[in-house]
Amino acid sequence: MKIFLFLFLLIALFSCRREKSIENSHHNFYYQKAKNFRDNNKSDSAFYYYNLAKSDYITTNDSLGVAKSLVNMAMLQTTSGDFYGSIESSLEANSFLRNEKDSTTRSTLAINYNNMAMASNFLKEYENAFKLFKTALKYVGDNEGQYLCYNNISDVLISQKKIKLAKKYLQKAILSKDSINYSRALNNFAKAKYLDDNNYNPLPELYKALKIRENQQDNWGQNSSYATLSDYFKEKDELKALFYAERMLQAATNNKSSDDKKEALLRIIYLDPNNYLKNFQKFNLVNDSIQTARSKAKNQFAFIRFDVEKMKTDIAEGRNQLLIKNVVVGGLVIMIIIIIILYRRRQARLKQENELKLKNDQLRISKKVHDVVANGIYQVMTKIENQEDFDKEHALDELEFVYEKSRDISYEKPDHENDKKDFKEKLSNLIASFKNENTETYTVGNDAEIWAGISQSSFDEVYQVVRELLVNMKKHSQASRVIFKFERIENSVKIQYTDNGIGVPGEMTYKNGLTNTGTRIAAIDGAIIFDNKSEQGLKITISFPAS
Repeated sequence: MKIFLFLFLLIALFSCRREKSIENSHHNFYYQKAKNFRDNNKSDSAFYYYNLAKSDYITTNDSLGVAKSLVNMAMLQTTSGDFYGSIESSLEANSFLRNEKDSTTRSTLAINYNNMAMASNFLKEYENAFKLFKTALKYVGDNEGQYLCYNNISDVLISQKKIKLAKKYLQKAILSKDSINYSRALNNFAKAKYLDDNNYNPLPELYKALKIRENQQDNWGQNSSYATLSDYFKEKDELKALFYAERMLQAATNNKSSDDKKEALLRIIYLDPNNYLKNFQKFNLVNDSIQTARSKAKNQFAFIRFDVEKMKTDIAEGRNQLLIKNVVVGGLVIMIIIIIILYRRRQARLKQENELKLKNDQLRISKKVHDVVANGIYQVMTKIENQEDFDKEHALDELEFVYEKSRDISYEKPDHENDKKDFKEKLSNLIASFKNENTETYTVGNDAEIWAGISQSSFDEVYQVVRELLVNMKKHSQASRVIFKFERIENSVKIQYTDNGIGVPGEMTYKNGLTNTGTRIAAIDGAIIFDNKSEQGLKITISFPAS
């Protein structure tokens, strides 16, 4: 909810100033076309033409035009949920905003720092958001702009539970003469005073703020009021809390805001236990749509910024083999998007019997996607990277195999028996595939006797663990030598992994590529020990029963 409300106020406040500054720059066809698409809520087309405008401004040495194009691109990324991409675009824009004495440059900097602060706030990086909002405040040249910044800063401080400091900023924000800014400050100030003193009655101010927002037809502001009132009544009157949560849901639906619908449903799930399962299923559908839309937007913006025409020309002429690899990587990204869409469609058709079954299905399929697709794709990419002569046809064959596997996942087909290889050969091939000019891989003791009596399911878990270790090594360890030693001691199998990389400083934590390693080994009644006390490198010991 906050991200869209912030942007609405920000655009309303600075729109006149932005239009005037556009006139001061030389006329740019792409910029004007981008603005038209933005005004019609066609963010992908707007982003595309802002990107063209940026390139055009670069050729004419118009640094302000470049910066303004990038700031608009960053704001579109924020509204679409591509928060890290938005911050990256804003930082690039700052490098073109050099003349801080110019009023247009200062107003553009104010917008840009506000945008970065909002993206950081949504990512829950509150300390960074606070600093960025305060930086934006330095470049705001009028009172209403300052009141907006005070409101934004107070929101971040309330999220950090720094209520007393938030009240100091709200004492300034409440001086606003603009009804939208004033009603927002009034709502936030009442909430802050109640959080600071539970005996304080915020209702007169909360109702007054809501009334102003209704009179002004401020739909986003009404949504905020409903959220505040629902939270206030949560522990005092659950019926009223539910009433305002349902009004919030209706407002979010009218505003076409999936994030607000998600927040409203979370409240309703808690307040209406009789309809828990129905509301939880609605919440999951909304949450899934948000994640899919943000993944799509993130990759869509990345593709738009890529110079497609130059790429096609270079591929056709065969001048640049690196671009061919980029095409493969781009294809992998599209494939992952297709996999997610297929999975979501399949999931939507399934009748969920209860919440536990839904969560278990999601975890199971997500794990398969990670095992078969993500690690499979990374292994193909590793082979491509390590080949001196890039064989496009061979790479496409391997990608097609991964694609067929991904389709099996989306339709929940079991693995075919003829897909199984000899355990010894499969592991040796896996370890060897990560060998390159910088890293030597060695396999010791991987004999057929090691795997006698080992079930397919147990081997599959071990295979995935070995691949997780290799992927993690490739990404992080900087190792030049990796050794896997296999032993069979009585009725157990022992695997020892060692490398001469940079090791893992401090206490070992599971993250990134090692997230599922411990649970996989536990699933086959095994144990895993990380030895990160060595002066150099990393040593990991895995053991599990042979039957």
